[in-house]
Amino acid sequence: MKSKFVALLRGINVSGKRTIHMADLRTSLQAMGFQAVRTYLQSGNVVFEAEEIGADVLAIQIKAMILADFGHEVEVLVLGVEALREIIAANPLSPGGGEEGKLFHATLLFEPVSKAAFDRLAMPLQGQERVVLIGKTAFLHCPHGYNKTKLNNSFFEKKLLVPATTRNWRSMLAILDLCV
Repeated sequence: MKSKFVALLRGINVSGKRTIHMADLRTSLQAMGFQAVRTYLQSGNVVFEAEEIGADVLAIQIKAMILADFGHEVEVLVLGVEALREIIAANPLSPGGGEEGKLFHATLLFEPVSKAAFDRLAMPLQGQERVVLIGKTAFLHCPHGYNKTKLNNSFFEKKLLVPATTRNWRSMLAILDLCV
């Protein structure tokens, strides 16, 4: 039985590094047998249908394909559509729509961390910034913009020792819309 999944690739097409054209990525994913492959933006957001073999297995397969086809070592997080819906529904920071949505972000951790470990972090909050961990997602509100915050993807990866990938809230909602 086929199910819909979302793959989030970490750190591709940033400043001309680890370049992967989305058309080429779609072609490679289709060659793996995935169906209804769609991408959003150039930052590695993919929606596809595949056999229900588990998100972790799919992530390993996609990561291996990217290395083989494009020569890049890329972290890949795969979520089922219901898991994505749950993340979006769990956001306690209640982002508004429109332009305000770009001030909210979700940093998705590839592995669980304890709430205690997260709470021990010395958060470099600036101004009215907020961060809340629910499950494997750090929800962020960066009223001065993500480009100015110190609560970036690298901060969480270095402090928590797990890979992570961050998306702005508008992208999270647009990716979910692609799943319909």
